[in-house]
Order: sequence, then C-alpha cells, then structure tokens
Amino acid sequence: MTDAPDDPHAETAPSVGLASAFGRLLSLLASPEMARWRPRMALALALTVLAKGFAVAAPVFFGEGVNAITNRAADTAIWVFITAFVVYAAARFLSVGAPQLRDALFAPVSQDVQRLVAVRAFGHVQRLSLNYHQTKRTGALNRIIDRGARAVDFLLRFLVFNIGPTIFELMLAAGVMGVAYGWEFPVIAIVTVAAYALSTFSVTEWRVKLRRVMNDADNEANARAVDALINFETVKAFAAEARETERYNGALQRYADAASKSQSSLAFLNGLQALVMNLGLLAMALVAGWKAWNGQLQAGDVAAVTLILMNVYQPLNILGWAYREIKQATVDLERVFQTLSLKPDVADADDAVDADIPRGEIRFENVQFAHEGRDRSVDGVSFDIPAGSFVGVCGPSGAGKSTLLKLVFRFYDPSGGAVLVDGQDLRSIRQDSLRAALGLVPQDVVLFNDTLRANILYSAPDASDEAVMEAAERARLGDFIRLLAHGLDTQVGERGLKLSGGEKQRVGVARAILKDPKILVLDEATSALDSETEREVQAALKEAAKGRTTLAVAHRLSTIAGADKILVMEDGKIVETGTHDALIARQGLYATMWKRQAEAGEVQSNTPVRQSEYSEPPLPLGGED
Repeated sequence: MTDAPDDPHAETAPSVGLASAFGRLLSLLASPEMARWRPRMALALALTVLAKGFAVAAPVFFGEGVNAITNRAADTAIWVFITAFVVYAAARFLSVGAPQLRDALFAPVSQDVQRLVAVRAFGHVQRLSLNYHQTKRTGALNRIIDRGARAVDFLLRFLVFNIGPTIFELMLAAGVMGVAYGWEFPVIAIVTVAAYALSTFSVTEWRVKLRRVMNDADNEANARAVDALINFETVKAFAAEARETERYNGALQRYADAASKSQSSLAFLNGLQALVMNLGLLAMALVAGWKAWNGQLQAGDVAAVTLILMNVYQPLNILGWAYREIKQATVDLERVFQTLSLKPDVADADDAVDADIPRGEIRFENVQFAHEGRDRSVDGVSFDIPAGSFVGVCGPSGAGKSTLLKLVFRFYDPSGGAVLVDGQDLRSIRQDSLRAALGLVPQDVVLFNDTLRANILYSAPDASDEAVMEAAERARLGDFIRLLAHGLDTQVGERGLKLSGGEKQRVGVARAILKDPKILVLDEATSALDSETEREVQAALKEAAKGRTTLAVAHRLSTIAGADKILVMEDGKIVETGTHDALIARQGLYATMWKRQAEAGEVQSNTPVRQSEYSEPPLPLGGED
C-alpha cells in the first residue's frame, strides 16, 4: 500500500477541468485517424468491465467453498467446495489476466494516439509564424509537446482503465453484497472508500504545495547544470569551475531539503491510507462476524465480504499519486490543445494560389511595418529590383535592413503597402510556393548535426550526389571536401561546430546553389568572417548570384560595393540610393560608413567591380552545355 514515486520534473500549472480534458481525449479517440482502432478500443473496454465482474464474483465463490466445507455433512459438499474453489481460482485469474490481454491489445492504440498528438502539435508549431518562434522558449515548447503526448496515454490508462472501472467495481460490489449478505456491507464499503478518497485528496493537495518548492529547486539545479555545460568554454576561460560546482551544489541542497519534506509527507499519506483501509476492513469483519454469530451468515460469507472489500481497495493504493498525476495530465493535454488552437500571424488566404516567378523582379510599394514594441521598423519604403540584378542594402544597426528580407520571405506581412514578386502581391500566393523560389544565405548558417551531404541536400532533398558535388565546387568547397577522410559523409557536429565560420558559410552557399532559386537573399553573409575568409566566401557568393535576382543586406560594405544599386537605410527609411561610385561622390551616410570601414581596414579603398560587369546566366548543375 504505497504511493508511487514523485516525478521530480512535474510543473505547477493552472487547474484545468477534468471534464474538459476527458472531452479532449474522447475527441482524439473519435478522430478519423483513430477509426481503424475502434474495434480494438471496444474490445479493450469490454475486457476491463469483464475483469471487474470476475473480481467481484471470485470472493463470492470462495465464500461458497468455505460454506461447503463447514457444511460437510451433506453428501455432495466435497464436490461443491472443490467446484467453488476451482471457479474462484478461474475467476481470480481472469480478473487479472483480462487486463493483461487488454493492455496487449491496447498498446498499439495508445502509441498511435500519442504519435497523433505529438505529430499534430509538432506540425502545427512548424506552421506558426516567425514571431511565435522568436518569443517561445524552444525547450518549453518541446516539453509541452512531449508531456501532452504522454498525458494522453496516462489519462487513457487511469481514467478509462483504472479510476472509472474501480468506481464501476465499487458499485457492482455494493450491489452484490447488498443482495447476498445485507445492506450494512455496501454502506461500509462506500463510506470507507469515500473516507479513503477524501483523506487522500486533501493530503495530496497539501503535498502539491510542498512539491512546488521541490520542483523550483529541481528546475534551478537543472538550469545551473545545463547552462554551465553548454557554456563550458566560458567557464574554463574564467577559471570558474569551482564556482559553478558550488552553485550547482547549493541548488541540489535546496532540492534535497524540499525532497525530504515531500518524502515525509508521502509516508504520512501512506500511513493515513492504511489506517482508513484497515478501519474499513475491521468494520466489515465485525459486522459480518456478528451476523454469522447470530446465524444470519455463514463463515464463508464473512470471508467473501472481506475479500470483496480488499479487491476494491487494491486499485485505490495509488490513488494519491494517480490523483496528482491526473491533474497534471489534464493541464498537459490542455496545453497541447491551446498550442493547436494558435493561429499563425501570417496565414495563406483561402484563395491563395501557387507563386509564378519566372523572372524574379521584386517591388516594394510604400511598405509599412513595425515589430512589436517599436514605433516603426520600415516606414514608407518603395523600390524596385529588376530581374537578374544585384541590389545591396546597408545602414546603421536597427535601420530595418533585415526586416526587408523577412518581408520578402513573408515571415511578416506589411501593415501598409505591398511587396510584389513578378507583379504578384505576396499575400495572394501560398507561402511554401513563394519560399520554394527563394534562396537564403544568412549571417549564421544553421547546420544540422548530420553529414555535409545531408546539410547541402536540405534545400533539394532529391538531388544526386553529382549535383551536390557540383554545387560544392561552385561554392568553393570542393577542395575542402576532397581533403576530408569521409568526404561528403563527414559529420559536421552540433550546429556545425566541427567546421570553421568560412566553411559553414560556403556550405550555406552550396545549399543555395543546389536549390537553384530565382531570387537569392544574402543576410549579412560575410559580416562575421575575417578578411581572408571573406574574400573566399565573396567569390562563392558571386558564383551563386550569377544571373539571379540578388538582394543582399550587409554590414561590411565590401560585400555589396559591386551591386547594381545600393539602398541606404536609416530609421526605417531609404535615405540614399545609387551605385557605390555615386554614393561615395554624394558624401552622405554611405560615404561616411565606407570611410569608417576603410580606416578600420574592413574594406579596400579602391573602387569595386560592378555586379553587372560579371553578371551572367547561372550555370546549370552538372556543367555547361
């Protein structure tokens, strides 16, 4: 008679109605995806009810066997008690065996409904807008999905196959005892179970408060450990190993103190449960014994009513743990459905069509946009990017440069004006078809913990190895790959940490080349590189930009100095437009920025080659004709 171990990772959350969670659960089971499992679900429920029937019947047969022994004067008594005990053993076996068969039958249903919840939530979150992902903690989001999926299994097993059937068993047992042995016994059973449940719930509520302290300490200890391990280089650089260890020790000490109090409260709960249970059994035995003493019952009947009550008690042993976990599971399931109810900030219109982008011309028409918490990020911006041209965007930090790129990808919708590609308003076309025509090389190329091949293939999963290698060659990555022992099968590590900054950028360029987009977007693609690496990456970027419409945002002006047109932004507005030469001659903001970078050695002071002087149609993957 013990409560189950505490979950050290349980979270405190607002209370959610059990009826609401159960309704959510039924809606999942009734979904079209679960239709194939309905016969199995019905059979599992029937086995559960059948098992409870056998559980109540078994003690009755045991009592009849005992009565037959005490009445052995009858000639047939021996066969009666043997038959009664055989039936008792069979019924008891079936009361235990039927749930085992039910669990085996229900296992694929449980796994499938968990998969369904997790996939629905994961897919929905993937479709939510950029703004959601920028404000949501990834770890917390992953936890919501994971715990929500597990909550489905928990609620199914404990509500449908434990708590619900136990209540059914109690009602069935009360009916059998009332009819066969007297009204006193169902009253004792119901009162005892009610007292057991009431004491368990009240103490569990008190224990939840203790667990909040324990959970906070546990979260702090885990956060300390993860933070220190992720930032191990900083810890070592500042010789802070002992300091971090002591902080971790302090958090664990607070957890240990809180956990000991929680364990003590668990012992108190178990003791209280045992007291209530045994008082109920004592009352049942005394009443049955009194009635047997007065000839109203036989000795076997005393054994039967006692065994019936013990059978009802058995699934209640974990009631305190189950009650707390059911409450948590209802919250976890509700959180998943709250996530599923979120609507993307940027959604396709009902009549949205696939993008038709044969040329790649971009136009901004008096575009207005403001990030949350800002007055204005982009303020009345208008410009044209002719198909096949290279346009650069520069300006001070916070001027709105990267926002322009996000508007082109339709990560955001403008609050005023319109962004058009080949004459189509981006709000009228499907987002996935738009992004299929766009290629991106960001400032920090994000690589998956996989092979070089897999990371380059991410933009075009069906491409051949020859196409991958061709893209790598054009991204100035071929020599590097040939020097690797495993070539394209080389693992790049977590976030590509096994590669240098320049190598990661060139993988990003190869990925963009392999995609063969109509429009190439460069977002600070060389700002984090040293001058030597920048030259190598710039050569790869020039290759990638050949013959494509290219929009490049740059802090380091040498990246865009050869552009056909440069847009200079400040405070969300375009304040200067022109070629590099024209902007230098103007002696405005661009010239000031160029002079500052030239003095710092970040750019060469000589006049750069214009993009149009090296622009030509992109080479098809697989070589020239």
